[in-house]
Amino acid sequence: MHTPPKLLLPVLAVLALSLVSPIGAAAKEPTDSDPAIATKAPPVRTPPGYDISYPQCGGPFPSPFSFAIVGVNGGRVYSPNPCLGAGNGPSELAWAGRDAQLYANTGNPGPELSSYWPIGQTTPRECGTAAKPDLDTVDCAYDYGWNAAADSYRIAVEAYISLGWAEPGATRTPVANAWWLDVETANSWRDDPALNVAALQGAVDYLESVGAASVGFYSAPNMWNAITGGTDAFAAYPSWHAGARTLRGAKANCGDPSLTGGDLVMTQYFDKGFDANYLCP
Repeated sequence: MHTPPKLLLPVLAVLALSLVSPIGAAAKEPTDSDPAIATKAPPVRTPPGYDISYPQCGGPFPSPFSFAIVGVNGGRVYSPNPCLGAGNGPSELAWAGRDAQLYANTGNPGPELSSYWPIGQTTPRECGTAAKPDLDTVDCAYDYGWNAAADSYRIAVEAYISLGWAEPGATRTPVANAWWLDVETANSWRDDPALNVAALQGAVDYLESVGAASVGFYSAPNMWNAITGGTDAFAAYPSWHAGARTLRGAKANCGDPSLTGGDLVMTQYFDKGFDANYLCP
């Protein structure tokens, strides 16, 4: 995942030794070869976290990494990432590990453009029923987001099963993953931010209902504002910001206001041809 223009600081280990001369003996002038000289270990670069998805199908995948995030969709809602599980070349979930963070695409195309629109759905909200015949409502948008997140979660469960990490027929992932919702203008959205916010709320509520360890939002400020109107409805949720080209830029972006109004926990940048991620202090 990357939006064109969801770390630990490197640790410098220092070993300090003391030189002690015997009482009454002449002090010995240290030399470069003296093993008692205090030395500094070379700087240790902690590898960044990386996020990959369907564009990286077939590999290679970035290595080493300190944490991994994998996209479950093929760039839009109701589409699977064909390389998430086993069966279509190297598995991206296998690369990331059982405890991988996951991200799902989001959107709200509306009833006229989507064949998945929840017409006649009554739970968790009513859409297009006799009681509520209008199809273009906040409740319908909520159901659409709920259903889209449910489909993304199903894709993740099937990937775990394909790798032998979950039993056949399982309906839950074997670990409580952290989930990120990818909010980008490249996907379909309505002109009314309230409808888009409702779809995102439905997605959040579904993922929380199945025990996600956490739910957060990935976007860039201009896209978030265009799609949600800069809503504060998700101020209790963390954000992951796109937009930096370099690690220095990613570090600088940690000083930006959070998209959601919650904690800004991570910023994205380019590293060796991949999307890398820096954990904000």
